[in-house]
Amino acid sequence: MTQDLLKNTPTPAGQTKVGGTLSEKQKSEVVNAINQMFAEFELVYHNQFHKAFSSEEKLSWTKRLWFDNLKMFTCEQILDATHQAIRKSEYLPTVCGVIKYIDALHGLPDARAAYIEACNAPHPKAEQSWSHPVVYFAGDATGWFFIDNNPEVKTWPPFEKNYEAFCERVYRGEEFHLPDLPALPETISSPMTAHERKEALKKLRDSLA
Repeated sequence: MTQDLLKNTPTPAGQTKVGGTLSEKQKSEVVNAINQMFAEFELVYHNQFHKAFSSEEKLSWTKRLWFDNLKMFTCEQILDATHQAIRKSEYLPTVCGVIKYIDALHGLPDARAAYIEACNAPHPKAEQSWSHPVVYFAGDATGWFFIDNNPEVKTWPPFEKNYEAFCERVYRGEEFHLPDLPALPETISSPMTAHERKEALKKLRDSLA
């Protein structure tokens, strides 16, 4: 079984976790989750695992890389994604693959799919059916006019940044709901026809006679 090689991994100064500084307790939880994840990967993907990590040094550096990319998630999110990967993937997952499983657990499309959805949604944007509300909010934060009137090379980077920021808020438990739309009036008035105006004037004269 693999050794817990991350236990002595230092936390760089200024390193943060979603919602604040990465405390020693949070660091320990993430480290334990990653160690458990790799232990389960070794059991399930035995031959692939030992081919990918042919030495303890390589495994140690890989764990550090995964730690840097997963430190914004909770222990529960990492392990839930691990179990999803084990059930659904025939091959040893990548960091990107694990993050996609975490997104899927929250109902979040990946950033690229979210961008395409935002670009293709018709106006008014708030009235559309979104795969997740944060797709709308990321587009709104980027600017719908900006998205509609500029090439992808300009609009994709800020959208991706905004979307990832909203996703991180979802990871830590924040809920998002689309803006409330104004209620339609119970009755919708329409201009009177010439005949209706004539009849209304006749009734008014009769009432004043």
